[in-house]
This record gives sequence, structure tokens and C-alpha cells, in this order.
Amino acid sequence: MAVHPYVPEPIGHGPVLGVLAGGEIELIGRIEPSSNLALLVEVSCAEGTAAAVYKPEAGERPLRDFAPGLHRRERAAFVLSDWLGWDLVPPTVVRPDAPFGIGSVQLYVDADPDEHYFTLYRRSPEIVPRLQALAVFDLVANNADRKSGHVLLGTDGRVQAIDNGLCFAVDFTLRTVIWDFAGEPIPEELLGDVAPLASAVPVRLASLLEPDEVLALQVRVRRLLATGSFPEDRTGRRVPWPLV
Repeated sequence: MAVHPYVPEPIGHGPVLGVLAGGEIELIGRIEPSSNLALLVEVSCAEGTAAAVYKPEAGERPLRDFAPGLHRRERAAFVLSDWLGWDLVPPTVVRPDAPFGIGSVQLYVDADPDEHYFTLYRRSPEIVPRLQALAVFDLVANNADRKSGHVLLGTDGRVQAIDNGLCFAVDFTLRTVIWDFAGEPIPEELLGDVAPLASAVPVRLASLLEPDEVLALQVRVRRLLATGSFPEDRTGRRVPWPLV
């Protein structure tokens, strides 16, 4: 099926998680290109209607370095962003009762298709702090696939990060296009926000990860706090492909 244009009914952030978690899911079409199956859906209940992206576990391509069940990592990325208060990842839930089985359901971001990380970095100085926050987020989450096209500018003016399924591995697998801040000090407010994770990870996040993944997250946070600066890629290999 081809995806047809769809404009979601505006709903506030208050009820959106309830809509995604409990609403009836109607398939609209397949989102292409996508390495794993991604479906545009409409989720509806008495509280409202929203467009969302549904990624069933059954549609995942087998990976060597990640076990099946990327929906947990998509949800964990949202939980981390939400806990930090950074509003970088669209609201995301796990739905065991979805049409093709368990998977993540994430609020669809109505975005400018011509904008992505590379254009946003050059676009306006006001956006740079959001991109710095995203760089720190990806370091904490250990994002192995931050392509430029995974960074969206919503029509509401917010920067949002999608496709977060390849996160939270134990080994340091960071692959990202965000290297423009390499060697620069990380803003103190961002370090202050992540600092509590060094000693305790919230249960709602830890419950989505394996115990060794939780410990590895804390190690990454402690390393960030110790260095206080954005890392540099001296190998030139910590970039995803394709870049966009």
C-alpha cells in the first residue's frame, strides 16, 4: 500500500499517550523506504484521534547486534526523553494488541520533508541548543543509527528525533551524523539534567532494558560527567550509512 497524505487531528500532549495506548488502530499504509516494516496508522478513541507510526516486531529485519524486539528500545527512548524533560522523542507506546502483533506505536510527526539535521544545523542559531541536547541524548542512549533524516522539524516548530530502535546496547556502538560539537563543552544545564542517571535509573526506563544495559547507560553518563565535553570521532567511522 502507498501512503496517502494525512493530517492528524490536533490533540494536546496530555491525552496523546492514552489515545496511542488504548485507541483502535486502523491501518492507512506502508511507509517507504524503511529497512523494517513501518506502517502509518490512525488511532482513535473517545479522547481523540491521532496519526501514528506502527512498527511490529514481526516486521523487523534480523540484526547481528540487536535482539528482536526493537519496540522496547523505541519506547525506552521516549521514556528517557520524557524523564529528562527534553521533548525530543515523539510519544511512543508498546501495543501487544496491534494488528500484526506487538510493536511500537509512535505519534506521527507532521514535518517539513526538506528539513533534516544537516539543514537544521545551518538554519538558525536558535535551533542549535536543541541539536546539542539531541547529541547528549544519543550519547546517553548509545544511538547506533542517528541519520540526518531521523531529525525532523515539525510544523509546530519543534525538533523531534525518530527511529530510535537501535539504542541502549551494552557495547559503545554510537553512530551519528552529529559531530559538529565535537570537543566543545557540554552545556551545564544538560549535564545537570543527565547527572541523576549516574546513580539511579528510573524504574520505568530500567524495566525496558536488560540489567547490563542499565549499568552500561550509567557508565556512559559518568563518562560524560567526567569529561564534560562532546566526544570526538578520531576514527571517522562512527557515522551511519546512508547519512540522510
